[in-house]
Amino acid sequence: MQERRGGNVRLFPFRALRPVPDLVSRVAAPPYDVVDTEQARRLAAGNPFSFLHVSRAEIDLPAGTDPYSEAVYEHAATVFREFVRRKFFVRELMPCIYVYLQHKGSHRQFGLVGCCHMDDYVDGTIRRHELTRVEKEADRARHTKAVAAQGGPVFLMYRGKREIDALVESAVAREKPLYDFTDEDGVRHAVWRAPDPAAVEAAFREVPRAYIADGHHRAAAYVKTGAEMKAANPAHRGDEPYNRFLAVAFPAAQLRILPYHRCVRDLGGLSGGEFLERLGKAVRVERTGGPPDLSDGECGMFFGGSWHRIVLPVPQEADPVSRLESSILQDRVLGPILGIRDPRSDPRIGFAGGVGPSELE
Repeated sequence: MQERRGGNVRLFPFRALRPVPDLVSRVAAPPYDVVDTEQARRLAAGNPFSFLHVSRAEIDLPAGTDPYSEAVYEHAATVFREFVRRKFFVRELMPCIYVYLQHKGSHRQFGLVGCCHMDDYVDGTIRRHELTRVEKEADRARHTKAVAAQGGPVFLMYRGKREIDALVESAVAREKPLYDFTDEDGVRHAVWRAPDPAAVEAAFREVPRAYIADGHHRAAAYVKTGAEMKAANPAHRGDEPYNRFLAVAFPAAQLRILPYHRCVRDLGGLSGGEFLERLGKAVRVERTGGPPDLSDGECGMFFGGSWHRIVLPVPQEADPVSRLESSILQDRVLGPILGIRDPRSDPRIGFAGGVGPSELE
């Protein structure tokens, strides 16, 4: 039985099932939740190796197939088993922690890929800042159980530590990369094995908190699945694989965080003029000639064929979560004006992560 020690973040080595080097650039795919079905279908067209055939398996089924239907999860499991059978993936002989580089232009960020313990998520050592949507959480839980694998990491950030930085630098300097390729967006991806995973694990235990930067639905689904497997196991010890979830952790100072857009499908019965009038009473609205440059406390809005800058009033509450732009937007605009009280379940709102202004117009 594993005891909870120290209350800090745990990052464990694991035996990865990872793409063979010759195929990695063709297997690599964007996270399942930053593309819709049609985008995923276009990205995977002509590429039978793309992991989108697993993570968004509806792309291989007839147009109009419900992405939450049982047929989609069954197909995902079939494709994944076929990928393994055809040796698109290799299983590590020993548990590993990996160093992962993302590099574009002058920006570099180095993450550590390992597994976190679900108890660290449950007790708040790994902290959340975003509510999950019920149907998306259920979708990833069903997908995880069908495929019997976690198809993507939870993206964490932490306050950097000199000891961890030194271990990352040593791995990059000493080891030959397992992968090194540039994707269609011009982002270089490189991966190294950490030569001393035990040292990384020990150094990470000095990290008091980690924060989910992206992957709230994945994290919730992995933890839910693990809890169900724990409850079904009368001989539970605490060190079974289901207790852990795949994560990549980056030091906060290196990160470039991409936007996560709210896409509202209708105005809840308001006319365009009524909406703008009520919006102007709740926040400051400025019409701009194009996508606005934003400062802290501001967000952009594309409405009626035009871009606007919204300046959000900062609440007086000391609670840091209530002072986040996403919280202010919900409390001042989405809830009281548009009637979207629960963004987790309201079908009138969708989300688009990491896309540029032109894709929102």
